[in-house]
Amino acid sequence: MNIKEPVAIENRSFEIIREEADIEKFNKIPEAMKSIVVRIIHSTADFDFLDIVKFSDDFYEKAVKALKNGCNILTDIKMVKYGISPKFIGKFGNKVDTFIDSEDVINLASDEGITRSIAAMRLYGKWADNGVIVIGNAPTALFEVISLIEKGDIKPAAVVGVPVGFVGAAESKDALVEFNKVPYLTALGRKGGTPVAVATVNALLKSI
Repeated sequence: MNIKEPVAIENRSFEIIREEADIEKFNKIPEAMKSIVVRIIHSTADFDFLDIVKFSDDFYEKAVKALKNGCNILTDIKMVKYGISPKFIGKFGNKVDTFIDSEDVINLASDEGITRSIAAMRLYGKWADNGVIVIGNAPTALFEVISLIEKGDIKPAAVVGVPVGFVGAAESKDALVEFNKVPYLTALGRKGGTPVAVATVNALLKSI
């Protein structure tokens, strides 16, 4: 293998993951979702994601349909926004954005004493109606998304909710699974973050 050639490195990495993954666990993953889980493991070098990635039965179908229709993709932070491949979204004309630094978001967060992640979802969640909301870092954003969907204020086609951390992350993801009123993908427990969020969306786009 030419270790200087990026495609060869990536392809060999995927081969190693499939070779080393627990075959019984891997075989339980629906065929359409296998490439997503492999890309998550590739982005983290962590086979624990075989156990902790959880998704609704309709997640792949609903997310792919929305992406094919050129839907908007709303992210919680800029790192997630910039990680989603322009090459992949270019196929369908999807727009990816985060409003975390918008002046009205900053003002609402200050006035209400809430995080900017909450404020951004509250003010701009509708931008992703019939689209995909992708949360890689902010548990407060995921809690807010669940609340807004429950109230009927926003109607995303799917939610990728994989915030990372020690305060609220695991709880927010448990809440998403328990809510179960929107197609979702999550990673139970504390693990997650930008690499997982980005890997999920890029894998979805690459699969279609």
